Amino acid sequence: MIRLVYSKDYAVDIGNHIFPTAKYNRIKERLLKESPLKIKIEFVTPKSSSDEDILLVHEKNYLDKLKKGTLTDEEIFRLELPYSKGIVRAALLCCGGTILASEIALTDRLGIHIGGGFHHAFPDHGEGFCVLNDIAVAVRHMMKIKCVEKAMIIDCDLHHGNGTSAIFSNDPNVFTFSIHQQNNYPFFKPKSNLDIGLRDRAGDKEYLRALYENIPKIISDFKPDFLIYVAGADPYKDDRIGGLALTKEGLKKRDEFIFRQAINYTIPIAVVLAGGYAFREEDTVDIHYNTITTGIKLFYEK
Repeated sequence: MIRLVYSKDYAVDIGNHIFPTAKYNRIKERLLKESPLKIKIEFVTPKSSSDEDILLVHEKNYLDKLKKGTLTDEEIFRLELPYSKGIVRAALLCCGGTILASEIALTDRLGIHIGGGFHHAFPDHGEGFCVLNDIAVAVRHMMKIKCVEKAMIIDCDLHHGNGTSAIFSNDPNVFTFSIHQQNNYPFFKPKSNLDIGLRDRAGDKEYLRALYENIPKIISDFKPDFLIYVAGADPYKDDRIGGLALTKEGLKKRDEFIFRQAINYTIPIAVVLAGGYAFREEDTVDIHYNTITTGIKLFYEK
């Protein structure tokens, strides 16, 4: 049996918005219909992250404003999301979900969160559809409870993980890696430990070569005992706001390569899904489904 972290409350109604919150339910439905390897799947519902854990990353004033609904118009504009209590609840659940997936990874080697990856959130504000930085909250939580000493974040979303990079900029025990489209949001990119900014329409070959040449080396040199993989679907060629032009096959090769590094180096890995804005929502769902099933097959196939 494999445990997948999921909450129906991630599907917040945000109207006619480019972020497809319905994708989470659709991924679950697809997995129920097409379970990889015929393995029994248990969908585990996370609890909202505690204030104590959120405050390991975010400022109290920001958290208070989120909960009380007192964000300024400028702060809401920066979020690029319509403010609602449902959005805040989903963000708190997502932080709890990435913590739970991380805990599952430590016992099962692989933890999968059907959600998460909100890497644009900073300690004092959210931006770019990201309210709270679940990745950073999970890493800080795992370090607080002494389960992780050195973490590596492998961010393969189309967009640079600016919030995550800023949060861990002075932390020698966290290595941040971001491979992204250089000429895309965010236009100011805080320095990660390793940034690879690719040209527009780089395509499968250039993208994969960059991973092949860098990921084994940084793992070997840094020697993390925990990985978080930010498996964005937005490098896809038909993404509405992306321009890296990867194919679905290229994205599957990306996923397989990252998972194989975790296996080869015997490092537990938690996966978060992050962005994906394909013209056809079913393509985004398909890419996320492929990420999940690729991981399950590699870790569980005999």
